[in-house]
Amino acid sequence: MIKAIAPGRVNLIGDHTDYTGGLVLPMAIDLATTIEGVREGSSIELDSAEIDGHASITLPSRHSSDRMPTWSRYVAAVAELLNPPSGFSGKIRTTIPVGGGLSSSAALEIAVALALGADMSPLELALLCQKAENLATGVPTGIMDQLCIAASTEGHATLIDCTQHSVTPIPVPTDVKFLVRFIAHRTLVGSEYTDRVNECRRAEAEIGSLAHASISETELITDPIVRARARHVVTENARVREFCAALSNGDWVAAGQAMIASHQSLASDFAVSNATMDEAVQRVLGIPGVFGARMTGGGFGGCIVAMCEPSTDIDGWVVRASHGARVVSS
Repeated sequence: MIKAIAPGRVNLIGDHTDYTGGLVLPMAIDLATTIEGVREGSSIELDSAEIDGHASITLPSRHSSDRMPTWSRYVAAVAELLNPPSGFSGKIRTTIPVGGGLSSSAALEIAVALALGADMSPLELALLCQKAENLATGVPTGIMDQLCIAASTEGHATLIDCTQHSVTPIPVPTDVKFLVRFIAHRTLVGSEYTDRVNECRRAEAEIGSLAHASISETELITDPIVRARARHVVTENARVREFCAALSNGDWVAAGQAMIASHQSLASDFAVSNATMDEAVQRVLGIPGVFGARMTGGGFGGCIVAMCEPSTDIDGWVVRASHGARVVSS
């Protein structure tokens, strides 16, 4: 019996920087997707405990944008790229809210790959599953989610340089808590996510890599919308560094201010928030004991994350820094 577990993730800071090779600081969390079953036969047969539908995929797999149930598109894309020698029969369970911006799709991809016998480094696993996500959705997402899930260390957030694909564990302090609150369902498919990727590419066509650009260089961009997108990426990379330094120094106020500034930039310069998300952040910031809060993930809905004193009375999921994906029994 195979049991593959892949955690969800919350991005503490650094959104819409990964696909330009920038810095991100996600944290694997103690909500996860589990696939349990046996490797057998020449097809993949999976049922989900939480979502209706049965995935039946004959090997070798070919992904399809109209495959049903929708979640089976991720399974088929992983199987196509991995080309496993045998099939799999089992069940999927998840505690990650689907559509909440906590990487339920990336967790599914990683868990499927491990269940099918993927034997590779965390980076290789992440790159394969990133490509699977792109195949399954047509959305050009970056590597943050998959690499965090594949490479995380328990008790640590994961600082990722998305140019170098380097991973640095950052200790998560025990005298603050991180809380996630679901606000609105969202999906990146059909959203303006691809537009943002293309706008960043236009910026880079003018001034070069945004991962290495300065604020003064972004001001040379002629189109005001593209200039704003570039300004967010450059300042967000700086905020990731500031946040990591503040955590290391125990300066919770400075860390919280970086989170607040990140949300403001995502709302104004990058335009991936909305009134509902903005209002939710402001309400949480008004609660005593909250140092900072921001939307998290790709935007257009999803969750917000808050950094609080441990005793803060606030509704939501208190999330803890989890171990990365693994196979726990076979």
